[in-house]
Amino acid sequence: MPVVDVVNLNREKVSEVELSDAVWNVPVRISVLHQVVCGQLASRRQGTASTKGRSEVRGSGRKPYRQKGTGRARAGTRKSPLWRGGGVVFGPKPRSYQQRVPKKVRRLALCMALTDKRKSDKVVVLDEFKMQEIKTKRFVEAMRGLQIENALILVHQDDTNLRKSSRNVPHIKVLPTDGLNVYDILKHENLIVLSSALEKITERLAPNERTA
Repeated sequence: MPVVDVVNLNREKVSEVELSDAVWNVPVRISVLHQVVCGQLASRRQGTASTKGRSEVRGSGRKPYRQKGTGRARAGTRKSPLWRGGGVVFGPKPRSYQQRVPKKVRRLALCMALTDKRKSDKVVVLDEFKMQEIKTKRFVEAMRGLQIENALILVHQDDTNLRKSSRNVPHIKVLPTDGLNVYDILKHENLIVLSSALEKITERLAPNERTA
């Protein structure tokens, strides 16, 4: 099992923790990560873009001018896609862009993303990260002590003070383990995991194992 240091906000070692092989030490396949990220981003699309075809555009169906003798190209309606203000050909209609990705594939991709961060030495395990009040300045000072500017911070449950203190800081996102996803892991350079969140991650991704 991989062993990582547990540190405090000053980046001083406090203890060590063993990570589950089933979660933090799996073969990484780019194709699986790509499939899940594409599915995740596609599912976020609103899908509300809408255009009007020639049958939906407002206007008369009367023939604009006679068929022959004008020297112009023949025309049967002002709603033709060839005309300004006419209908749109094959334009978008409201639809769902959601892509179904199997649960096992999503779980595997999460393990791969976590493994990739660990192997790149981009995982920092914190003993605790408590904010007594909502204060962005103190949060920035804490991150400066960790020497990290771009990170996804995983907490075992929603921490209002921590989340609100960090939400105005660029390249930082606080996420409870229930919301853990591949896109956010890969998007951020570093992964900060609170020690209390480690067990919840293992319970979710490898129910038969526990962290030491």
